[in-house]
Amino acid sequence: MSAPPARPAPSLYAYASVLDARASGSPPPRGGHPLPATARPPRGRTARPPYQEARATVTRLLLGALDGRDPVRAATATERALVATGVREHLVFPSAAALDPGDPDTARALARSLVRDGTTVHGVVAGLGLLVRLGTPEDIPYLRVLGRLEDVFRYAVEALDPLDRPAAALLWLTHYPLKAPRGLVEAVAARDSAAVRDQLLGLAPGHRRMGPDHARRVAEATGLAGLLDRAPDDTPLLGQALRLLARTVTQGHDGTEILAYADAPALYATVAERAHLLPPDPGHQARLLTLAQELHSGASHLLDWPPGRRETVLGQLLDAVRAPATTGRRADWIRRTARHLRGAARTPAPGLRIEVAVADPAGAEAVETRFLVDGRPILPAIFPQGVGDTPEELVDSGSLRPGPTPRPMRLGVTSCAEACCGALYATVRREGRHVVWSDWRRPGRLPEPPAYRFDADAYDAEVARAERDHDWTWPARRTGRLIAAGLRDRPDLLTRWGLRRGWISTYFRDPDTTVVTFTEPLPDGVGDRERFFEWHLPDDGTPPPERAAEALRRMAEEDPRTFPRRP
Repeated sequence: MSAPPARPAPSLYAYASVLDARASGSPPPRGGHPLPATARPPRGRTARPPYQEARATVTRLLLGALDGRDPVRAATATERALVATGVREHLVFPSAAALDPGDPDTARALARSLVRDGTTVHGVVAGLGLLVRLGTPEDIPYLRVLGRLEDVFRYAVEALDPLDRPAAALLWLTHYPLKAPRGLVEAVAARDSAAVRDQLLGLAPGHRRMGPDHARRVAEATGLAGLLDRAPDDTPLLGQALRLLARTVTQGHDGTEILAYADAPALYATVAERAHLLPPDPGHQARLLTLAQELHSGASHLLDWPPGRRETVLGQLLDAVRAPATTGRRADWIRRTARHLRGAARTPAPGLRIEVAVADPAGAEAVETRFLVDGRPILPAIFPQGVGDTPEELVDSGSLRPGPTPRPMRLGVTSCAEACCGALYATVRREGRHVVWSDWRRPGRLPEPPAYRFDADAYDAEVARAERDHDWTWPARRTGRLIAAGLRDRPDLLTRWGLRRGWISTYFRDPDTTVVTFTEPLPDGVGDRERFFEWHLPDDGTPPPERAAEALRRMAEEDPRTFPRRP
């Protein structure tokens, strides 16, 4: 007796549809429903090609499929070919998403056939990648259903993002562990506004586990801007909206989240209009200033603001900030930042303006150099995945000053490291009466930024002002800047001991201690690394100029190798 014929594999969409019907509107389990056994080929069947070869293979197969007149037959053949290559699905998706299809209608038909009829992860993921740029509202139901499956949902989220942000955000929160309580996901899925509010108030946006991407997704999934707009007297909800928005505007590992949040201007405006209703505690005051600082010199400045609206919102935020009655680093930061932003808002500077943005000391210590050209920040526009270098690295080092020949200068770096995800460079040169920034270099394939031309006299004056500016510092940080300046003027203080100057600043976990680093070259044959030293100088209340002068005097008289690393 012959074996019965094998049952055809179900399409992943049909499989997910059955699960969706059984759930009756409830969200899927964290991580998604398991895939059917037929969704992947048996392991070890085909050797996996190297990365570049895999990307090229996927691109070639998809371009070849676009030549066919029958999208269903083309999709079937392409899916079979993708599985046979042994390429992993996480390489299929970006290859498909980056494809330039030529004829969008043909590519969209192929993508829909792969998404709706594909029986393997490879085929469905290829279709989802194509729909990132080609999807229309017609595709939303299919993407939401496929988002119930493990190893597919992350790609469904990316394809859904341009079409339905709240739905994409709900999928994202549903599947990623530790990102949102189950109660919040269920309340959003049930469209229960009262339950959504209660769940929102239970969140802790300041917790280290809640990154900027998490905060943005929560705001999108819950429709926070609309929820707050419908509750004009709900001060607890207003405070929580402020916490979430302040977390969203901070820089994350993947770049600037606020620019991806379509409702950000509306939420910003509502929070600013009602900011005076919040209790004047240091937490609220600091978060209002965080929003104001980002609106002035950060990515929030680049949101789609109607004429004059950004300035109005900025003014409302600053009007709601009161000088704290307490003392300490956070209170000092509130006073200093409010004073600076109020002055900058009154006198917007044309041409180049160099700003130093210091983050709320209650969070991770962050100090970055920002550049405004005619009042508009340029780094988040041309390098959204990075942050500006510190003023010690960029301003104090003289990197901004053009030399006799053109040279590269690093303006920003990704949150991980340059060696990992890259940095932003421009060439600075002097052309007669102008200083020019051009020949940009950065990771990714974004359009080339424009060249910036500055009046040379005004440029030199602004750089000199930034070099003299200590207003943004605190005692330990200013002490470090003064020590570094002294060593630039007198490098012999270290070279006489056979040492080289290193990094001088403060650690973000110990901002009240100045750290001076230096290195000692090792003899030949002892390896290729230098011996590293740290000298820690805790702030003892001595004025920074005196503290720095004493440190320089001591380096002149004693071997720095003997200085204490820890107090």
